Amino acid sequence: MLSLKSECLDKLVPLGERHLRLAICEFVEHYHRERNHQGLDNRLITPVAAATNDNADPAAPIERRQRLGGLLNYYCRPAA
Repeated sequence: MLSLKSECLDKLVPLGERHLRLAICEFVEHYHRERNHQGLDNRLITPVAAATNDNADPAAPIERRQRLGGLLNYYCRPAA
């Protein structure tokens, strides 16, 4: 819960219950599928996106994916 508060809700002013629920859902998706965790040796909790990084072209440009209007960012190389 501390991550949700410090990384998301402290930087966002929810404009109602629907907006708050959307922000929480987006953060949970980011937290489980895109954010590396030091306690897991910098691996993902749900390593769905990791499969594309294994086949990535090292010369390809790095792409940035945004959530919540750029509040949360995920960087990766596209698969070859």
